Amino acid sequence: MPLGQIDLPITFGGPSNYRTETLTFEVVGFNGTYHAILGRPCYAKFKVIPNYTYLKLKMSGLGRVITVSTSFQCAYECEVECCDHAAEIVASVELAALWKEVIEEAPDPKRSTRSFEPVEGSKEVPIDLSSSEGKVVRISTTLSSK
Repeated sequence: MPLGQIDLPITFGGPSNYRTETLTFEVVGFNGTYHAILGRPCYAKFKVIPNYTYLKLKMSGLGRVITVSTSFQCAYECEVECCDHAAEIVASVELAALWKEVIEEAPDPKRSTRSFEPVEGSKEVPIDLSSSEGKVVRISTTLSSK
């Protein structure tokens, strides 16, 4: 959901041939690689003709055509940055989910560890038959002969 809207004057071109229009942008509350996305409202307001194959926007200016262009290298670098950013967001969300699971499954530090009770099917075997200390080890009675 958008947080709100903002109207900004946008100018394309240079000092001798330019065009300015006020555009309304939706303000959103998520991290992204773009500061603003110019879409159909921008194209309609400026009467822009986009050419996605050549990465160019053409619009009328003060008597001449204004051409806004970029390079394929720049477009590729932006795409790589966007993919890296998306991977970081996914990793941070997964990390937060794992952290929540760890917190939920963490043992209670106030619980006494001395209240250990042997499971069914175990027996006590003395560690040293000649000693009178009574030290024993618990082993399972359901172990295979191997």
